[in-house]
Parts: sequence; structure tokens; C-alpha cells
Amino acid sequence: MSTSADVQWVPVRELGEVRMGKQLSPSSREAAGQFPYLRVANVHLGRIEYVDVNEMGFTPAERVTYGLKPGDILLNEGQSLELVGRSAIYDRAEGEFCFQNTLIRFRPNGCILSAYAQVVFEHWLRSGVFAAIAKQTTSIAHLGGDRFAALKFPLLPTGMQQRIVAVLDSLAELERRIEASIVKLRSVRKGIISEQFSRADVEDGSPASRLRALDSLADVGSGLTLGGISSGGTLLEVPYLRVANVQDGFISTLEMKSVRVTPSDMERFRVRRDDVLVTEGGDFDKVGRGAVWDGRIDPCLNQNHVFRVRCDKEVLDPHFLSLYMSSAAGRRYFLRVVKQTTNLASINSSQLKAMPVPCPPLEEQRRTVELVGSCDEQIAQEEGELTKLRELKVGLVDDLLSRRVAVSVAGD
Repeated sequence: MSTSADVQWVPVRELGEVRMGKQLSPSSREAAGQFPYLRVANVHLGRIEYVDVNEMGFTPAERVTYGLKPGDILLNEGQSLELVGRSAIYDRAEGEFCFQNTLIRFRPNGCILSAYAQVVFEHWLRSGVFAAIAKQTTSIAHLGGDRFAALKFPLLPTGMQQRIVAVLDSLAELERRIEASIVKLRSVRKGIISEQFSRADVEDGSPASRLRALDSLADVGSGLTLGGISSGGTLLEVPYLRVANVQDGFISTLEMKSVRVTPSDMERFRVRRDDVLVTEGGDFDKVGRGAVWDGRIDPCLNQNHVFRVRCDKEVLDPHFLSLYMSSAAGRRYFLRVVKQTTNLASINSSQLKAMPVPCPPLEEQRRTVELVGSCDEQIAQEEGELTKLRELKVGLVDDLLSRRVAVSVAGD
């Protein structure tokens, strides 16, 4: 078993080479010997993206100095305070890339595994060690090569390092399997929606008998205009839903606002369970975003930038309508009729009322809703398991590095 006696606290600089990258300058952009280099934008937590790579001039000697080898660890030197020190292991061919001075390169010596060093660096990022030593400027924090090199590193015997990495690798593999399962379920969900609504696109020449204008299937209403609130008489304080509350497929009530209205206005603009709420404006790709209201707050109103669609449930299931609006066919309709201004896109109530909506038998609508709902439940379950696994992983790393959990190695 390992004990606190197994741990040696050694400055990072004694465990490997710490080097800043080459500074980008106007002359280097035009200099001979243009060569690809990695920068902060390429280095994410635990992974390096080798796309969108820039080039600058490197002499043959500089390519040796700033060239990368497999096992090198790159850390963000300049970043926002919460991300400074974000790191990943370089895993491409030796000399294929160099690196800029917005990154710090740590090249471990023989007594430390790159994978174990990465575990420690991620722990330092998460626990605020890097943020504590960073120097903050107006808009960016700098880790500093010298400050990083002076940090005391928990050096363990190689066998213990290997054991910690193996344990965490097994958790990472389980994490990847769950992520793959979520991707597959989302693909199935998308396929169900695509199959159901692929024939419901007017532009694709779908038969008119399958399409009806929304206002023939539902009552479409606007919301309360805040500037036009009645004054005098009895006023009631009532929460209301605005664009920020209406997300794609769900309603967020974490941040609610309220307004004082007359009893008559409260009844007029009161949203009811199973109303479909649809955004009037926003970014171009978010116009027509909507979800079904579940009645969790009552009374509750909708602001005038959020439309309220109250379906005739004898012919149109509100959840089916919400799915259609978020489908490729539904999105194409909104993008076709949207009005674009300098910084805002919007639709009006007439355009929403005129929206062609597929109206198969209710049994078919409900079957589609149930299939998608089943996928959503499985996705939510998998995401919950993934969250628990990641919390377990974080807690385990904290325990291992703080020596609250013993690490056994072969021969102990």
C-alpha cells in the first residue's frame, strides 16, 4: 500500500523541461520557413485539435527548439482565469508541429509519466492551483513559465503512477461508451423525427391533404406587452415567461420575472398546461424556438415576444406540434418567412398562423411522441449516469492525490 511517505514534493522544473513557445510577430508571418504551430485555440482540456492550425516562420534551429514530441504536455499560458493552465498531451509525430508562446510546453523526464502529469495538471486546474498563481491583466490571466515551474509536484513511484493512470483509464473507457450510447440515441431520435416529417415539407411537394394551416388546428395568441400594462384598480403580481425562458424543447424557469397586471389581463394572457410557447424573435437560427408548457407555475403569463399556441386536442397533439416545429421541415418554414433586421430576426403572428402543419390521425401523432419520448428518457438516464461517473472520477482523483485512497501496486 502507498503511504504519505511515498510522495515526494518536487518542483515541476526538476521533473522535466519547461519552455515557452515562440512569439508571433509581424515579421514571422512573412518570414521564410513557414511551419505549422499550435496555439491556445488548439489546446483543450485533455485533447488537442489539429485543425485550424496557423503557420509562421521557423528557422531549422527553432524547429528543433520549439518542435513537439509525443508525450509533451501543452498548457494554456494566457487564458481566462478559470481556464489558465488547461492542458493536453501531444500525440502526433515528432516535429510535425511547433508551438506559440501562448502555450507552455512541459516535457517530462524519465521519472514521471506524461499521463500521470496530465492527471495532476487537470487536478490543479480544477482545484484552482493555476488560478492562484496566475497574474491577471485587464482581460486575460497569465500562468507564467517560471511560476508554473516552481509549483511543487506530488511525485510518486512509477508503479503507483501507472496504477493511478490505469484506474482512471478504465473510467474514461466507460465514459466513452456512455457518450457513444448517447450519440446513438440522439441519432435514433433524429431519425424518428426525420421519418415522420420528411413528407411534411411544402417545398418538397407534399400532398396538401396532409397539411393544414396552424390556425385551423389551434388558437394562436400573442403575449402581454409590458409597456402597455393597465394602471389603476386591483393589480396582481404575476410571473411571466419571456424569450430567455423558452428553449429548444424545454421551458426554463430558473430565472423568472414578474409583472403587476389587472385580473382581466391575467386571465387574458394566462398560459395553460399543454400550451405550446414559440419565440417571436432572436438570433436568425433561434426564431420559432418552442416547447410545451407543463403548468409548473400557475398563474403564469407570456410576454408579447412569445406566442402562445393552444391546440385543439381533438385533432392536434401539442407535443407532436412542438416536435414538428423543431424538425428540419418546421425550421425551413421559419427560415423562409423570417424577417431579418440588422441584429434581430423575427416572425409575426400571421406567419405563425399560416404555418403548414402535418395532421395525421391522433394515434399516429401520439405514437411519434411516445417514440421520441422514449429516446428522451433513455438519453436523460444516460446523461445522468455520465454526470455521476464524471463526479466519481473527479472525486477519485482528488482522493488519490490527497492520499485519502491507498494505491496498491504489484508486489505490495
